[in-house]
Amino acid sequence: MSAVDDLMQAQALPDHYRAMLHTVHRPVAAAIVNKRAEAGRSIVVGLCGSQGSGKSTMAAFLKALLEEQGLSVAVISLDDLYLPLAQRQELGLTVHPLLKTRGVPGTHDPGLGLALFDILTGETPAEVSLPQFDKAEDTRAPGDTWPLTKAPVDVVLFEGWCVGAIAQADDALMALINDLERGQDPDCRWRRYVNDRLKTDYAALYGRIDLMCLLQAPSFEVVFGWRSLQEQKLAERVAREGLAGRRIMSPEEIRVFLMHYQRLTEWILSEMPGRADVVMPMTADHRITGVRFKR
Repeated sequence: MSAVDDLMQAQALPDHYRAMLHTVHRPVAAAIVNKRAEAGRSIVVGLCGSQGSGKSTMAAFLKALLEEQGLSVAVISLDDLYLPLAQRQELGLTVHPLLKTRGVPGTHDPGLGLALFDILTGETPAEVSLPQFDKAEDTRAPGDTWPLTKAPVDVVLFEGWCVGAIAQADDALMALINDLERGQDPDCRWRRYVNDRLKTDYAALYGRIDLMCLLQAPSFEVVFGWRSLQEQKLAERVAREGLAGRRIMSPEEIRVFLMHYQRLTEWILSEMPGRADVVMPMTADHRITGVRFKR
């Protein structure tokens, strides 16, 4: 049984996902192989997609397909670069209370990401610990539990909900788009901080991306259902593995949580399709309808 077959079985994916492997995943993997060959060096591939769009699943399959081609691959999730809870609490006290909640630019450690890119795409052999974030505990997992990988690699797959995002125009920040902004950020302090981070240290991190791929949700409205499904799977894992004390969000908590993501998600969906190297439009039931490659 191949690594791809193992993934299909392990994740109990529907039959239509196997069809997408041939029409979507394999062509994208081929584009990555070509980019690596053209570059003549290790490359970073960005994979952006809204909450619950299946980024982690796609990254796992791309890794398997690339390894079939003889390439070495490391997968890094933007989520695993979240600042520990204590640091976000400090930001909440010193900058804005909304920064305590993980999600937006300003709640990650871009410097850690850049350091990982340097080692993973460098020329010096090394064993690298890849950071892990424990979402159920809402803080970084202990360092001794981080998985190890050998560097350098041919391809770094960097996936995340706002990977590759660019800042909005400053005047666009003034229009309030949901109850969270109206009630907790009426003076635009939080939005400006997030946008300024996109202009600076996140721009440096995303500037390392050689090939940008987008899983294009049909709209922000479908994201609630997708994120709810993620939380349901987390709850099932917690129950199955007997992980006492793990925090699971209610539907209302998910709605409030997603308001933190709404502005940037909608901005990404409006502007990134025009500049991404690879665009994969999606339907509400998680089907990817095709692949558009930048000419």
